[in-house]
Amino acid sequence: MTPAYSIVSDDLRQRIVRGEIPEGQSLPIEADLSAHFGVHRSTIREGLRQLEQDGLIKRVGKRLVVTIPQHHDLAQAAERALRMHQVTYRDVWEVACTLEPMCASLAAARINDAELALLAHNLERTRALVQSGESPIAATIEFQSLVAEATHNQALLLARAPVSLLMRSGYASIAPALPQSGARLLEAHQQVWQALKQRDAKAAVEWTRKHLMDHQRGLEYAGVDMDSAIPEVLDHSRQSK
Repeated sequence: MTPAYSIVSDDLRQRIVRGEIPEGQSLPIEADLSAHFGVHRSTIREGLRQLEQDGLIKRVGKRLVVTIPQHHDLAQAAERALRMHQVTYRDVWEVACTLEPMCASLAAARINDAELALLAHNLERTRALVQSGESPIAATIEFQSLVAEATHNQALLLARAPVSLLMRSGYASIAPALPQSGARLLEAHQQVWQALKQRDAKAAVEWTRKHLMDHQRGLEYAGVDMDSAIPEVLDHSRQSK
């Protein structure tokens, strides 16, 4: 039989997803929920705890407020699940080779001036990091995420986010063998930005694919087995590409 707390959480989850309880609205207090469902308050608390773990509600003072799970939180959960399934460098690279060029193509048609300005600022920061010999990985991930956001496609954003997180392990693996890879990365990003600025989808896709091919060659040069499972990177921000 289905536990009572699951009945509570499933009912509230469906109402939240359908928009019957909109984002920002407080849930009824435990006593009212207990009376509504005809169960003990401890059962209500367990059901609410499940919703909180799912990111559908959060505590604001003494209230429980409906919230929409953020891309980053969903991506981290998916990344952990993928690691548990022992995804390989090749798995992730193959998916990136489809998603990232798609992002570049859609962004070329939809990007606005404010988004172009954010990419330009990112390029300045990346250039400074490369010139100083510091890690550009965080800036690299940000650039790719900014391009994806310029697609204005929420499904695509959610699909690529965990793949982007997993790609960081590949960047970290390349660093010791190819210290010059930061400059190549910067050149690719500059070319993508120029293509997006000119609304040139073909060039944006071409340079995105060049960057991904560089990534594969870098892994091979570094002696990384493309069919090996991707290890955990504990501190991505401190890794070098």
